[in-house]
Amino acid sequence: MRVAMIGTGYVGLVSGACFADFGHDVICVDKDPSKIERLERGEIPIFEPGLDDLVAANVRDGRLSFALDGAEAIRTADAVFIAVGTPSRRGDGHADLSYVHAAAEEIAGLIEGFTVVVTKSTVPVGTGDEIERIIRERRPDAEFAVVSNPEFLREGAAIEDFKRPDRIVVGTEDARAQAVMRELYRPLNLNETPILFTGRRTSELIKYAANAFLAMKITFINEMADLCEAVGADVQQVARGIGLDKRIGGKFLHAGPGYGGSCFPKDTLALVRTATDAGSPVRLIETTVQINDARKKAMAGKVAAALDGDLTGKTVALLGLTFKPNTDDMRDAPSLDVAPALIAMGATVQAFDPEGMHEASKLLDGVIFKDGPYEAVEGADVVVILTEWDQFRALDLDRVKLLVRQPVMVDLRNVYRPEDMRARGFKYASIGRA
Repeated sequence: MRVAMIGTGYVGLVSGACFADFGHDVICVDKDPSKIERLERGEIPIFEPGLDDLVAANVRDGRLSFALDGAEAIRTADAVFIAVGTPSRRGDGHADLSYVHAAAEEIAGLIEGFTVVVTKSTVPVGTGDEIERIIRERRPDAEFAVVSNPEFLREGAAIEDFKRPDRIVVGTEDARAQAVMRELYRPLNLNETPILFTGRRTSELIKYAANAFLAMKITFINEMADLCEAVGADVQQVARGIGLDKRIGGKFLHAGPGYGGSCFPKDTLALVRTATDAGSPVRLIETTVQINDARKKAMAGKVAAALDGDLTGKTVALLGLTFKPNTDDMRDAPSLDVAPALIAMGATVQAFDPEGMHEASKLLDGVIFKDGPYEAVEGADVVVILTEWDQFRALDLDRVKLLVRQPVMVDLRNVYRPEDMRARGFKYASIGRA
């Protein structure tokens, strides 16, 4: 099938490359000339394991290409995907749909023959109706269907998630559109992937509900971690004990400094705003947002407590800056709260992240960036593990102990065992463990 993908950000580029790998002809369109130039040179503007090889293979085989002008791609497409950004709008927390509406305007003037317009961007309930109105108003004669097809990609595992998903959600009641979507995802039949067809508004809500539930699950175990510290219990054993219950499950029960990233913060906020506007507030999610924001801000205090509450003149080594491993994404990362708070307390902060340094340098003033983990810990009074990159899981602790000024570690991801760290002579603090 012929696919036009509007937007070459995280969702658009991964989806476009995977559809091409399924055998479809895909053109990814973006208004940013520098991004298209980089892609045509074979440079991938985001870090996602395996994506560079996947893009290169499908470009080489002629199934994937990139364009600044989407006219030809849209005219010839069986399906046009809208995969542009929907950041939180400043001031009110609603999703900013300006890029989505602009894409709809462009699509309206170009579609020929029956075309399925697919919203891949995460959008509030009712956005598909507005896209349909925009296209219909401009092209009353056009043959098209607007479909919701939310993505459920985890950064760092996006290709696997696209090719072996738990489910495909498609919001449309149009029979022709359903046939097109079935054909697009036909390669997944081998894996017997369930395709859930729903109404469009239901599909839009499924995406927000899924992310809000997972964010709430993370926040729940973080609150349990605080309780564990207060009563002398172990949050990792608590998580295992409840996670073995199949009704609960073990995923997203890892205590830490709070969730971040491109989805959970903005999607929970957008759901809260949507629900408030509809007169049906989601109080659990409202509380989840508040607790998570407060938690990220509180982590600097946990670091200070490891040095008896005083960071004046002290050096803090931050290992990891991105919101999770295997991505360069800094959006709403805990480090954006932790690092400035540490500096405000009088600390010098030196940091290293395997992939996030370039983005972090634009966002974190006053942080000294180092070339590796051992360079970052040299001369530090306390080492803080903020992101659980693999290379931080097996540090040479004897080398670390020789490099630091004081053998103190605050492990905000529970990478190490308290008894092992104590045996090696470290003063060690973690999340929800004695």
